[in-house]
Amino acid sequence: MLLTACSGGETPPSPAAAPTSSAASATPSPSSSSPPPSSSSSPSSSSAVPPVGSGKVVVLDPGHNGGNASHPDEINRKVPAGRGQTKPCNTTGTSTNAGYTEHAFTFAVAHEVGTALAAKGIKVVYTRQNDSGVGPCVDERARIGNDANADAVVSIHADGSTSPTAHGFHVAYSAPPLNAAQGEPSLKLARTMRDGIRDDGFPTSTYIGSAGLSPRNDLAGLNLSTRPAVLVECGNMRNADEASQMSSAAGRAHYAQAIAKAIEAYLAGS
Repeated sequence: MLLTACSGGETPPSPAAAPTSSAASATPSPSSSSPPPSSSSSPSSSSAVPPVGSGKVVVLDPGHNGGNASHPDEINRKVPAGRGQTKPCNTTGTSTNAGYTEHAFTFAVAHEVGTALAAKGIKVVYTRQNDSGVGPCVDERARIGNDANADAVVSIHADGSTSPTAHGFHVAYSAPPLNAAQGEPSLKLARTMRDGIRDDGFPTSTYIGSAGLSPRNDLAGLNLSTRPAVLVECGNMRNADEASQMSSAAGRAHYAQAIAKAIEAYLAGS
């Protein structure tokens, strides 16, 4: 199976290309989590404190999908990518040298993030509901965030650079912005996400962007978003240390914890 590295493993020229994820027509409609029901021992309504994320909506976009590689016609069809460009509907993603796939990693991490956010009263919407489907296409993933009127859209990926020293995470955002949400709100989300992941012990990228931030003009999911949106490349799956962490349940839980805390920090200040 041919796997496509998420960001091609090279520093983008201007904002450069990195495969993002997308939607196919066969993909089921997005699902959302509901805040846990109140228990009978909760305080009376007059003294109850609203959940931390009460009224907030977050769209989580796990990159790629498990069925993409076996459906080349569907994922290679061209769809709008913003800025007058088109792109393939989706890509296969990358994997560790041992074969642990990006699509499995992103799906697992996204759902751990969503579980943590839902526990804080935040409504969570996912762009895909399983890891065996095809797509959704990149334009559809953006539409899901827009239609949900999301307070934040976070796309979760991992990279596949073969450069021997390439490691670390980075956060991409749309630049130059195409609308108000892609301006200060997305930049604030990107900075808050970068700070949160870095403060949780993850190193920033040594090979893409600067200090963990990467302005991009070629990522369809960001270009087409009308909500504050970022794409997190959690690390390099071809780096032995990061591959080991991504392949372990404890490592994935650590990534999810850092991303969830960063989203909460952003929502608290927005």
